[in-house]
Amino acid sequence: MSWQAIGIFDSGVGGLTVLRELTRALPQEDTIYFGDTARVPYGTKSPDTVIRYSQEIASFLIKRDIKLLVVACNTASAVALPTLRRSLPVPVVGVIEPGAKRAAEVTRSGVVGVIGTSGTIRSSAYSRAIKRLNPEISVLAKPCPLFVPLAEEGWIDNDVTLMTARLYLEELREAQVDTLVLGCTHYPLLKKIIAEVMGPEVTLVDSAEETARTVASILQAKNMLRPPAELGNHHYYVTDVPAGFIRVGNRFLGGKLGDVYQVSLDDCRLSTEKD
Repeated sequence: MSWQAIGIFDSGVGGLTVLRELTRALPQEDTIYFGDTARVPYGTKSPDTVIRYSQEIASFLIKRDIKLLVVACNTASAVALPTLRRSLPVPVVGVIEPGAKRAAEVTRSGVVGVIGTSGTIRSSAYSRAIKRLNPEISVLAKPCPLFVPLAEEGWIDNDVTLMTARLYLEELREAQVDTLVLGCTHYPLLKKIIAEVMGPEVTLVDSAEETARTVASILQAKNMLRPPAELGNHHYYVTDVPAGFIRVGNRFLGGKLGDVYQVSLDDCRLSTEKD
């Protein structure tokens, strides 16, 4: 199984920040990335719909012989992870638990902030995950919906983004959080400005980085890592025309994506229904 690829899926391009950290931590590994760009965003969908979408994508990736699945979508991680773990023959890693675990470990004051999309914050997924690890931690959650379009537009270091960050993060600064979880896969692109607004005394927890560490740990423990001398290949699939994904994706990865293929999930849907 060590020669099989790591599967990663997201509702769109945000999960590419997780892929970027994975390729940094495990450059020898092959990856298959799936962006459900025709049905993005997931945050406005019902839990049943998100679970069904996640099962369809997982079926597509399992058929491509992956050895581990990364659910790089916060909404799918919050809603579909238990179902996927019960039904799939490979380890499944979400983005919420690794970030929550790191926040619980590094907080000094026991006051942790979480920022994310409105859907993620409304789900309370990070708050619950942190509280499970340490019920004494106080968690303050703040939705920052404008961070997503700013990241996709490439406005990661200008006055508009700085002003937006100051407005969003003022409440968390006043609450004197000492740890801040970036609870959206788009937010690592804005890490520099977020750090500037929060100040050096606040530790930023990047869920993408923590997820990559978790994946590396699991594969090492199961003796499923490829030899470090290898160089991984990366493949990309989307459900809508690839042009927009490629434009934004190159910015997220900091380089050229390569070939991106548009696919239909109809076959996977039929397979899921039969099962």
